[in-house]
Amino acid sequence: MSILEDFGVNPLLLIAQVVNFLIILFILKRFMYKPILEAIKKRGDEVAEGIKSAEEGQKKLEVALEKEKEILTNAQIQAEKIITSAREESGELKKQIEENTRRDTERLVEQSKETIKEEARQAEERLIRRIGEIAIALLEKSLGGVFGKKEQKIILKKALTELGKQELL
Repeated sequence: MSILEDFGVNPLLLIAQVVNFLIILFILKRFMYKPILEAIKKRGDEVAEGIKSAEEGQKKLEVALEKEKEILTNAQIQAEKIITSAREESGELKKQIEENTRRDTERLVEQSKETIKEEARQAEERLIRRIGEIAIALLEKSLGGVFGKKEQKIILKKALTELGKQELL
């Protein structure tokens, strides 16, 4: 005991401090540690769900792009068939009928191209809108546990503004 007293340590105060520390440790562990762990686990689950949702959105995007390519390929094949058919028939007709057929074929090609362009534009618009919806939904889910309602509204408004600018490009 003389060594402790030489260093200015009061054994009674030391024991009291150890007991106080253990009481505080118990209270913190009991009332703070579990809720914090639960909050961390809940946030981890939300992040995992957000990642899963993003992966599903990516898969849907890939499927939509494949369908778009298939539609464009089919339209091009059909346009080529129409052109080939018109050329074969025009070779058998007289000069005047050949000229009319050529004009009709060119008109059909232009209409087909315009139709293809319009369908591609519409598909792209639908795709952009869907991506925007997925992005906003993902952003809303992601912001839920991090920011307050006011900050979420500000961030979502800014994201919507940026998405609106992207659609114009």
